[in-house]
Amino acid sequence: MIRLSRLKGAFSAAVCAFGLAACSSAPIHYYTLVPAASPVAHAPSADFAFELLPVQLPADVDTPQLVVRDGQAGEQLMDNEHWVAPLSDQIQQALSAHLSLDLSAQDLTGLPQGQRHVLRVRVNVRRFESMPGQHALLEAAWVVHPLWQGQGHDLVCSSQIRVPVPAGYEALML
Repeated sequence: MIRLSRLKGAFSAAVCAFGLAACSSAPIHYYTLVPAASPVAHAPSADFAFELLPVQLPADVDTPQLVVRDGQAGEQLMDNEHWVAPLSDQIQQALSAHLSLDLSAQDLTGLPQGQRHVLRVRVNVRRFESMPGQHALLEAAWVVHPLWQGQGHDLVCSSQIRVPVPAGYEALML
């Protein structure tokens, strides 16, 4: 009898262990587009600042999961590959970091502007395409609007950036 109860206990433990192992899932990986902070701080030296409005995205890529192109007409949501924050925020933060560095100007989004010359920047991403092992593509329209007296006309432009990328999701993080 004791032997049978031990056998039942061992069998129950094995079934539980197998059940727990079968229920486990692959780990979720998180990605960001925001570059790591520069070890050398650059003080803005431009005589203007900018305000970057929230970035608009197509609904099909505005998801927590990475969306990758699957052939000519399909897309796949990658269940275990996620953005660390909403993609529109990721693009806005990455763009802000690059504009600050490239223009040597401060991003005043959400801050008082005072008497400074400020350029308001609005970006509408029209296409955000990821194909691991092939390319990453960004098509966007953008408007730059000066916010000071005697302001000029809005600058309206569009851009298309296509970059070849090797295989793997990390390669898509430009």
